[in-house]
Amino acid sequence: MTRSDVLVLVEAVQQADSALALLQATQALAAACHPDGAACLVEVLGFNNPGAAVAAVDGLISIGESAVDTILANLDGYNYGARAWAVRALAGIGDVRGLEVLEDALGKDIGPSVRRAAARGLGQLRLQSLTPSQRCTTAERCLQALVEGCRDGEWVVRYAVAVGLESLAPALHPDLAAGPEPERRLQEALLRLYRNPAEEAPVVSLRAALALQRLGVSHG
Repeated sequence: MTRSDVLVLVEAVQQADSALALLQATQALAAACHPDGAACLVEVLGFNNPGAAVAAVDGLISIGESAVDTILANLDGYNYGARAWAVRALAGIGDVRGLEVLEDALGKDIGPSVRRAAARGLGQLRLQSLTPSQRCTTAERCLQALVEGCRDGEWVVRYAVAVGLESLAPALHPDLAAGPEPERRLQEALLRLYRNPAEEAPVVSLRAALALQRLGVSHG
């Protein structure tokens, strides 16, 4: 698809005169998966149209790393909905440039669904392109945020934290990390989720147990 083709799709989004037209135009632009459509897709995140926002998030994730700078440059601190959708996009892309936003979202966002997305995203950042030192530092920051997320008041977030911890585990293996300490802290966090006597949602304990099992950690 050429840049001129993408501009036609962008114009269709900008000229949409109904909620349905906006949804359909956004879906078409998202399907193009072209970096030149990223700015328009980010703009859609701020519209009061959840269906179009979902399509825009999917499109940004499909564009991938090329969309990250555009997302970060347009984070709207005054539009909660737009920022929440942007967190979902950054979590899905997994680029380390989104680390600070994901940390902040898991620790402070008022929306459980946003904190849940951030927890999953912190476990799935792509660290392969970093130097060993950068990889250790970034993985440690992800671990710290997830450990603190174990205390979240919403079970859906604690469940996502268990998922995030499991996904993060390979990056904290002693062969990659600065010794066994980070791996031990991760396992202890999962054990706390598994054994928490105050846990109101058994599914959280079950998910933590599954993570421990997959990581080969005894939890009996």
